[in-house]
Amino acid sequence: MFERIATVDVVLVGAGIMSATLGMLLKELQPDISISIFERLDMAAAESSDAWNNAGTGHSAFCELNYTPQRPDGTIDTKKAVKIAESFEVSKEFWAYMIEQQLIDVPESFIRKVPHMSFVHDNDVDFLRKRYEALTACHLFKGMQYSDDFNVLKQWMPLMMEGRNPNQRVAATRMDLGTDVNFGTLTRCMFNCLKKMGDVQLFFNHEVRTLKQDKKKRWRLQVKDMDTGKVRTVAARFVFLGAGGGSLPLLLKSRIPEGKGFGGFPVSGQWLRCVNEQIIAEHNAKVYGQAPVGSPPMSVPHLDTRFIKDKRELLFGPYAGFTTKFLKQGSWLDMIKSLRFKNIFPMMAAGWNNIPLTKYLIQQVRQSPEDRIEALKEFVPTAKLEDWKLEVAGQRVQVIKKDEKEGGILEFGTEVVSAADGSLAALLGASPGASTAVSIMMTVLDRCFKEEMQTPEWQQKMKQIIPSYGGSLGSDAKLCAEVRAYTSRVLKL
Repeated sequence: MFERIATVDVVLVGAGIMSATLGMLLKELQPDISISIFERLDMAAAESSDAWNNAGTGHSAFCELNYTPQRPDGTIDTKKAVKIAESFEVSKEFWAYMIEQQLIDVPESFIRKVPHMSFVHDNDVDFLRKRYEALTACHLFKGMQYSDDFNVLKQWMPLMMEGRNPNQRVAATRMDLGTDVNFGTLTRCMFNCLKKMGDVQLFFNHEVRTLKQDKKKRWRLQVKDMDTGKVRTVAARFVFLGAGGGSLPLLLKSRIPEGKGFGGFPVSGQWLRCVNEQIIAEHNAKVYGQAPVGSPPMSVPHLDTRFIKDKRELLFGPYAGFTTKFLKQGSWLDMIKSLRFKNIFPMMAAGWNNIPLTKYLIQQVRQSPEDRIEALKEFVPTAKLEDWKLEVAGQRVQVIKKDEKEGGILEFGTEVVSAADGSLAALLGASPGASTAVSIMMTVLDRCFKEEMQTPEWQQKMKQIIPSYGGSLGSDAKLCAEVRAYTSRVLKL
């Protein structure tokens, strides 16, 4: 059963952190813009943005070693780390703006100050010292501490040093400016605000089935109401596909030339959740280590203090696994349905070029509870099986794209794919994702709302929303200090 066509300016597919951020930015820049949001589940932020499905790390490159690769000559490449650190500062600016303007009624606990640490041992100690020296040359990492003194590390991370061989060579860096963020809470608060605004409609239990551009360059989407079975057609000038793992299938259905050749490699995850309150109380940090050779970045091991529903938690992981689902609540046929003539070769080439990753995932799937505890003991030497419970984490879909040299490559990160006419944009990929949502959505605005973004009105408003807009937090130490002082005050950090 079909209903008449509804026409809106913007359609946002997926009720996660990305759609919420873009929706809030657009309504601030153009209050009369009409927006329809479609989410296939019965609530916002139930997939990648949910607290249990997301690491909750305010990714600032303070502790994530994979953001600072070592060059062949032994020096450290900090380019990606600086970009991510800048992006998280921009996110904090936007959150502070929304709070000051009383746009969102968000609890103070949505973001908390939790130290970020990197921890290594044996042969990685020299790398960590080089990394520390390279990063602290930039003002974004001012305040970072380094130590390879066993007694100092015992003060920083008592749980991790208890029972450890005092003769083992270990080192860590510490950044007290680190944060834990509940992106699920933040996302739902933004959607609560959007629902109250004029010309915004939020539909849960609605799945976008098809989308096609008409002769007037508008997108026509067929959307099914999962409760009633009714199908409606919605026409929009602009469509954003921010549905996590669900974005790739819809991008392929759009048939835009820019989306051809893209594929997806799904990776699932699991956490070990501590169930011993005494142990939870002994640790207060997000501690990241080195990823095993051949593993995806989302599998970088970390021991995390988390705050979920105002309760302190302690998680270790994630343990990676292979699945054919693109979403946690998706279909086992997702990967097969994403195959196209244009992306089969890039996907095969990427698979051939990443055989170590395949072997790693097989090993992870075959792990026993005892194997997982042994991995945990690298961080917590005194860990016991009875103190930890296995929890399923979120799904991530790594991007596979065409490459002239390799045929196909596996991309670890986030990528915006947009139509040449600016009528559609899709977000693909994973980490650092939610932490850099504001910068990513600003990229969408620059590509898809070019004319509007160049107007004095939008430029002036962007400067109000993001005080550092037009500047560079990575090269301007004074601007960075001012921005951090502002966001720390408003966000109570």
